[in-house]
Amino acid sequence: MKYAKRLQTLMLGALFMLAGMPSWAMENSQGGPARWELNLQPPVTAIARDIYSIHNWMLYVCLAIFVLVFGVMFYSIFKHRKSLGHKPATFHESTAVEIAWTAVPFFIVIAMALPATKTIVAMKDTSNADITIKVTGMQWKWGYDYLKGDGQGIAFLSNLSTPREQIGSPGVEPTQARGANYLLEVDNPLVVPVNKKIRMITTANDVIHSWGVPAFGVKQDAIPGFVRDTWFKADQIGTYRGQCVELCGKEHAFMPIVVNVVSDADYKAWTEAKQKEMAASADDPSKVWTIDELKVRGEKVFTANCAVCHQANGKGLPGAFPALDGSPIVNGPKAGQINIVMNGKNAMPVWKTVLSDTDIAAAITYTRNSWSNKAQENIVQPAEVLAARK
Repeated sequence: MKYAKRLQTLMLGALFMLAGMPSWAMENSQGGPARWELNLQPPVTAIARDIYSIHNWMLYVCLAIFVLVFGVMFYSIFKHRKSLGHKPATFHESTAVEIAWTAVPFFIVIAMALPATKTIVAMKDTSNADITIKVTGMQWKWGYDYLKGDGQGIAFLSNLSTPREQIGSPGVEPTQARGANYLLEVDNPLVVPVNKKIRMITTANDVIHSWGVPAFGVKQDAIPGFVRDTWFKADQIGTYRGQCVELCGKEHAFMPIVVNVVSDADYKAWTEAKQKEMAASADDPSKVWTIDELKVRGEKVFTANCAVCHQANGKGLPGAFPALDGSPIVNGPKAGQINIVMNGKNAMPVWKTVLSDTDIAAAITYTRNSWSNKAQENIVQPAEVLAARK
């Protein structure tokens, strides 16, 4: 009996220590996952803290059941073995035991369900938001549109910024050492003010994605043709990272989320700077561009949006994504390519809702004058794309 009690005490202490391991067990993760992390990421919202507490509470309940059941079982086996002269009992169908093992689990489930239900109801309450942001998932990036509140009208795309030299490609080893935030860094992070309720409306324009940030306790699917919403209210300034948590295609691992939570003053400065940037970059669709101007801009648009599928060399991926190098569509009448780029086809998304007329014209012009392509209609002006929208 003495050794059984010691074993139970050691097991209980070890598992409780692991379950309650605080953040000092982690290395600095800069807002994302860390090495040797033994629990959920440190929460920075009320909902995330509730999830953290419920997780530990349920783990403790399961641990207590485990220790009790196996403790009794092993004690019974050890103390009532045949070698000590014990004989097996012949009774069965004990009414008291039947009632006990039905009632006790019922009350345990109720005790678990009550706090969980309260938190789930709170997670769904998106009313009275200070800022509303639409999140659009697409292969493989995020689009953000500030719909209501401070910053209304701001819109941008958020792409993975980890260099390909750190990632490599099939059959090609990376040539650079991986950074601290490998595959968890973007060119345009989402920026929100601290202590403000942020409502996130999610949708997608191709396949199912899922927007999730563990430190916020948020995970919401983005489904084409449907609108879902969630919310968070971060109470600590900092940078927080997540990823698309649906298997959305071959580049699923390259679709990170970065949220910068800043002070009210810094958020105001950011919105003013972003609005000025958007105004400065707005293009006149009636402007006539030279072919060299379009090719330079088109290469940037292609690299950011198209190269992940069609490859930087235009060769595509056989059986998955068609090659643009030597493509009859790229070398044929430009109206056909404009229509496909704008409206999408098969796995190709609808770019007219994401890219400007000038960006679409530039990308098409770039492909028609790159690699081995020598299209007769080798230039597309923004005005032609605008006309195709009507």
